[in-house]
Amino acid sequence: MLSAPRRKLFAVLTAPATVVALLTGAHHAVGRTAASPAADSTTPAHAQVPQGRRVAAWSPSMTAGGPNFNDQTIRMVAHSTVEGGALRIHLSNLRGTIPLTVGDVTIGAQAGRATAVAGSLLPVTFAHRRSVAVPTGGEVVSDPVAMHVKADQSVLVSIYLPHATSSATWHSDAFDTSYLSGPGDHTAETSDASYIASRTSWYYLSGIDVVPTRARGTVVAFGDSITDGYNTPAGAYHRWPDDLARRLADTRPMAVVDAGIGGNRVLTDVPNIWQGVSAKKRFAHDALGQPGVRDVILLEGINDIGNNSGPGGAPLTTQDLIDGYRDLIRQAHAARVRIIGGTMLPDKGNGYYSDSAEAIRQAANRWIRTSGAFDGVVDFDKAVADPADPAALNPAYDSGDHIHPNEAGMQALANAVDPSQLT
Repeated sequence: MLSAPRRKLFAVLTAPATVVALLTGAHHAVGRTAASPAADSTTPAHAQVPQGRRVAAWSPSMTAGGPNFNDQTIRMVAHSTVEGGALRIHLSNLRGTIPLTVGDVTIGAQAGRATAVAGSLLPVTFAHRRSVAVPTGGEVVSDPVAMHVKADQSVLVSIYLPHATSSATWHSDAFDTSYLSGPGDHTAETSDASYIASRTSWYYLSGIDVVPTRARGTVVAFGDSITDGYNTPAGAYHRWPDDLARRLADTRPMAVVDAGIGGNRVLTDVPNIWQGVSAKKRFAHDALGQPGVRDVILLEGINDIGNNSGPGGAPLTTQDLIDGYRDLIRQAHAARVRIIGGTMLPDKGNGYYSDSAEAIRQAANRWIRTSGAFDGVVDFDKAVADPADPAALNPAYDSGDHIHPNEAGMQALANAVDPSQLT
């Protein structure tokens, strides 16, 4: 898919009880339950944390290949989809190549840009310490922080990296703004005076979970750049998972995690490492490992089709894609999580489109709708297709590249989800 001229589908990229969860680097453990995961050497850090009533308020999927830092503070915006308290911060060195030392971490309410609300900044500790070492391939979870967030609220998380890092674990396409300081630890500063540069990625910060006020579980929106929010304005929070969280807030409040990665594929890893390992490999960690996960909504496969990327370098077939979906369904059901299949969006006019590619998309969508293999279906395709030409996006929903929806299109995707299908 041509998301931009320089590449294809960049975006289709309180009580101080402490738990520190370490990950050995494997990311495909399955077979545990969402409520009582078994902790072993291959279990994701998310799953090793006793979840209880906790839900994942915010958690981007992380990849390899980020930049290096040295004696800098990174201040990042995280946007909670649910109301709750006793926040815990997740830091990830999952895709790192050397151990990571974090010197200090704070969290506070965002006033604007990199400025925190006066008096809101709180220290974050790990096993009662302000600093923490995250091993290569590992993740850590903080002690609970005595802070309350509302749904649709942004917070600032600042992390100080005292030593030289290498190839950060990151989420490249945040569609939000992060702020970089000059030298030194500036985590405790309310103002943004020391933050001299900005980026549109998240670094090392892989999640926030809370004890929810009302929500009873987490929904994971799992996919590629369409889910990640490509071509939506930075800091607007108008990705379809954001819109879905707002839809659910009044009638069926649930936390909604956006596990989209631009360029991601179901079956094969993407050569650009910042676009992630395959859905099959990352599903257990990024979806099934989320605190409180009950449902996954899957919208992925168009990158497999557009790149004609079958297993082992062979041309893609419809059966290949169906086999990939069946693998994700098997993983979800082994973890006692419901999985809802989303039909793939039309893309006529985009560089991904061809008659043969369209035939696979149509056949795979037909299987999603009619096979009964998923626990439910969301017909995203129908929701945003052009009534005059169903192979193309409705012009009212087209961001301009004929594959990624605009803000109105994102809302249409969220509106297509039937809340009664969610646990």
